[in-house]
Amino acid sequence: MTVRRGGDALIIQPISAGIVASITGFASSFVLVVAGLHAVGANDAQAASGLLVVCVLSGVLCILLAVTFRMPISFAWSTPGAALLVAASATTNDFRAATGAFLVCGALIVLCGLWPALGRAITSIPRPLASAMLAGILFPICLAPITAAIEIPWLALPVILTWLVLFRFAPRWAVPAAMVVAAIGIGVSAGTEWLSEASLSPQLTFVAPAFDPLVIVSLGIPLFVVTMAGQNVPGFAVMSTFGYTVPPRPALLASGLGTMAGSFFGGHAVNLAAITAALMAGPDSHPDKSKRWIATVTSGIGFIVFGLAAGVATALISAAPPILITAVAGLALLGALATSVSAAIEVPAHRIPAIATFLVTASGIVVVSIGSAFWGLLVGGVIMLWSAFPWRRRSTTKGSS
Repeated sequence: MTVRRGGDALIIQPISAGIVASITGFASSFVLVVAGLHAVGANDAQAASGLLVVCVLSGVLCILLAVTFRMPISFAWSTPGAALLVAASATTNDFRAATGAFLVCGALIVLCGLWPALGRAITSIPRPLASAMLAGILFPICLAPITAAIEIPWLALPVILTWLVLFRFAPRWAVPAAMVVAAIGIGVSAGTEWLSEASLSPQLTFVAPAFDPLVIVSLGIPLFVVTMAGQNVPGFAVMSTFGYTVPPRPALLASGLGTMAGSFFGGHAVNLAAITAALMAGPDSHPDKSKRWIATVTSGIGFIVFGLAAGVATALISAAPPILITAVAGLALLGALATSVSAAIEVPAHRIPAIATFLVTASGIVVVSIGSAFWGLLVGGVIMLWSAFPWRRRSTTKGSS
C-alpha cells in the first residue's frame, strides 16, 4: 500500500515489508543461535550477549549500507553458521576458544573483501561439496521434530501441527507461529520461575578469545566456508536477481568486521541476508526499486529492537527441553536442507563425492579434536579428485611414447 502526498509518496509498503522481514528473520532462527552458542560452551549470559550483539550489528549494518548506497542491502546472522555450532557440540566446551574461532572467521571474510582472489577461491569450492556439507550439518537438526514428537508429544505435536497448517496457507508465518506455540507450551510447563532468571535490560558480556588451532580448524574455517557459501554468496545472487549490483568490497568488509567485533561479545557471524533480502529487494516491497532501501532500514531498526529482548528470549529457551528448541530450529531449516540436498546431487558425476561429504558431516565424528564438517569436505574433495583424475589418458600416453 502506498499513500500519495504531493509529488512524493508516504511509503507504507516498504516499511511494512521491513517489519515483516525483521519479524521473520528473528523469529525463524533465534532459537538456533542460542542453542548453537550453548552447544559450544556459552552460559546463559554469554548466549544472551551473543544474540544481542548479532541483532544489533545486523541492524546497524542494514541501516548504514542501505542509506549509503540507496539499495536494500540487508544483513543478518549466519543461520547455517548457527547450525554448525549445534553440530559442533563435541568439538569444544570452551566458549573462549569458540569466540577465537569466530574472530578468525571474521578476519577471513575481511580478507575476502580486501583480496578478491581469496573470495574467488572460496566460491570455487565445488557447489555439490559445499551444499552437501551444509546438508550434513542441517540433517541431525531437522531430525529433531521427529524425536521431540516421540519424547515430549504434549509440547512438540502442537508446534509441529501449527507449522504444518501455516506452511500450507501462510508459509512466511509458519516458523514464527510455531515458535509462539512453543513459547506458550514452555510457559505453561515451566511456570514463571524462568522469568526470575531473565534480564529485562540488555547486557553485553565481554569474552576474551582464546586461539586453539584445533578449534579454529574444526569450527572457525567451516564457519567461514558456510557463511560465505551459504549466506554471503547467495546474498549477492539474490540482490542481482532483482537488478541490484552490490559493491562486494564494502559488503564483505562490513560482514567481516561486524563478525570480528561481535566475537568479543559472543556473536558468531554476521553476513548478507539471503531469504529475508528477497522480501525487501523484490517488487512486493515497492514497485519503484529506488524506494526499496527503506524496507532494509526499517528491518534494521526492527532487529535492534528485537536484540534488546535477547535476555528474555535466552531465559525462555533455557527453560525449555533442549530437544524442543532444536525441533523448532529443525522446522525452520527444512527448506534449507531441501535446497542443499537438491544442489548437492544436481550433477550426476558429483553425486558420490557429495553423498560422502554429507555422510561424514552428518555422522558428527570428531577426529584429533577436529569436527565432522572439516572431514566431510576433505573426504568429498579427495573422492572428487580421485574420480576425475585422467588415469586412462596418462596410461595411453605412456604406451604410445
